[in-house]
Amino acid sequence: MIFLAVCMLLPVIVSLIYGEDDFLALLLSAAFAAILGLILYFTCKVDHELRVREGFALVTLGWLLFALIGAIPFVLSGYIPSYSDAFFETMSGFTTTGATILSDIEILPHGLLFWRSFTHWLGGMGIILLSLAILPLLGVGGMQLYKAEVPGPEHDRLSPRIKDTAKILWEVYILISLIEAVLLYLAGMNIFDALCHTFGTMATGGFSTKNTSIGYYNSALVDYIVIVFMVIAGINFSLHYKALRGEISCYWRSAETLFFLTLIAIGSLIIGLDIYLFHDYDFFGTIQKSLFQTISILTTTGYGTDDYEKWGAGSQVILFIFMFLGGCAGSTGGAMKIIRSLVLFKFGLNEIKRLLHPHAVLAVRIGHRTIHNEIVSNIAGFFLIYMGLFIAGVLLMSLLGLDFLTAFGSVAATIGNIGPGLGEVGPSGNYAHIPVTGKWILAFMMLVGRLEIYPVIIFLTPAFWKK
Repeated sequence: MIFLAVCMLLPVIVSLIYGEDDFLALLLSAAFAAILGLILYFTCKVDHELRVREGFALVTLGWLLFALIGAIPFVLSGYIPSYSDAFFETMSGFTTTGATILSDIEILPHGLLFWRSFTHWLGGMGIILLSLAILPLLGVGGMQLYKAEVPGPEHDRLSPRIKDTAKILWEVYILISLIEAVLLYLAGMNIFDALCHTFGTMATGGFSTKNTSIGYYNSALVDYIVIVFMVIAGINFSLHYKALRGEISCYWRSAETLFFLTLIAIGSLIIGLDIYLFHDYDFFGTIQKSLFQTISILTTTGYGTDDYEKWGAGSQVILFIFMFLGGCAGSTGGAMKIIRSLVLFKFGLNEIKRLLHPHAVLAVRIGHRTIHNEIVSNIAGFFLIYMGLFIAGVLLMSLLGLDFLTAFGSVAATIGNIGPGLGEVGPSGNYAHIPVTGKWILAFMMLVGRLEIYPVIIFLTPAFWKK
């Protein structure tokens, strides 16, 4: 909370620079967060290392509290008077979802716009640390696959060495973010927009300062810069650390990264052919639009340069499938993650082979590594719970009065932390019309999807609270 209060001072400075009326709301919110943080700091002393149960509670309650407090500036300023709407917007920010209830984004003052995008950047770094440093040690989420690739810490217990991981990852994250911000500025954006869109890109969040998102700039150069950095943000950040140390080969030695790039190539090719042959796009426009939208959805960024709901059904189906796949493990991308999809695909192939050769000993292998059965079971369980929550969410949203396509699209887009979905919440729509109950349900979906499902589900089970 103290860290959150310090972060809130940045949009306070932005508000002062532009001389707008959101200054006091941001300052009061920062003060409230600081006071709450200091009270917690002095009243909740802990004299032992973090236990696993405490880890689950910290992960779940930490994200929830950030969203609850982060929503206050929007309400105090009067720009989002409904707390439910403000909470939805802030949860969407911290979980890097990018779903918005705002019909006119550009009426917000610069301080609030900066805070709205900055929540993305903070949440993006948070999920990297969570997936590479915390979840493997809690034994959930399938991220045990990447224990060997985490730079720095010991893996057998929660120890101070996690600080080393955090420091390394923050350095990599800040460095790449600075490079993108400079490039966007040189491509024609002003400093404010360059920073805000960098926050959205690096966190694969998707909040823009413009109503028409990246499409506002109508610039091929801006599009391709964002494309490159969306791909970077969708790849495991521990690989970026290795690459910066000179191990460039780590990218093509990673089966997950190669599969991720292959999906981008195949998806862009099919969508490109569709919109080139059956819609009014020139050759270079086809490459630009198909690449951007494919990468935006697969990495769960959610930025837009075109309305994909005007494309053919085939293109929309591909994008809908990509909403469930997401980025690589250890990236800022959401959804189920590429590595889980790859493991489940290979597990399915092995089961077919087992029917043909009942006595064969078949192991799931990713690259040169054998995946233990307990991890395969973990991933299979994750998939079943993910799909179960998706179906339950669609049912609930349908009962609240949403049409089938909108219910389908809204739940897929929020549990996958994508932002734009299908139907009335597509790239040209927003979530303002969703009933209040529906907004809280979708905010829960954002939280569950962002925290890899298990921490939240375990935290909510009665067994968790038994001594």
